[in-house]
Amino acid sequence: MLLESYSIEETKNIAYKIAQKAVKGDIFCLEGELGAGKTSFSQGFAKGLGINDYITSPTFTIMNIYESNIPLYHFDVYRIEDIDEMYEIGYEEYFFGDGICLVEWSNLIEELIPNKAIKIIITKDLKKGEDYRRIEVIK
Repeated sequence: MLLESYSIEETKNIAYKIAQKAVKGDIFCLEGELGAGKTSFSQGFAKGLGINDYITSPTFTIMNIYESNIPLYHFDVYRIEDIDEMYEIGYEEYFFGDGICLVEWSNLIEELIPNKAIKIIITKDLKKGEDYRRIEVIK
């Protein structure tokens, strides 16, 4: 599925709608360059799950947990230097648990991502505007 956004709010709304269809055990993998809109997408996604907390990328903590009817496990693996770090934080408990995982920079730990994961690729196209984002959802 290919979606287009022309503003940060539109990106958040797209993520909100995707989250409303999410179920326990889903893993969403966010890919895109720095500044592509992964954090904005994450904010809208959390709102779609009924989470009203302020959402930031857990760049230095690697993972944040947000409680809701279905917990959200929000990973940012940008700073992972060795795949063993994922084992050290017990990623399996979350990837195969009762929540929903949202993984920013998932391409950096691709070998750990289950086949059932939903990939979301966010790209910019400055020819279409500063806030334009192409959002590709691959199931």
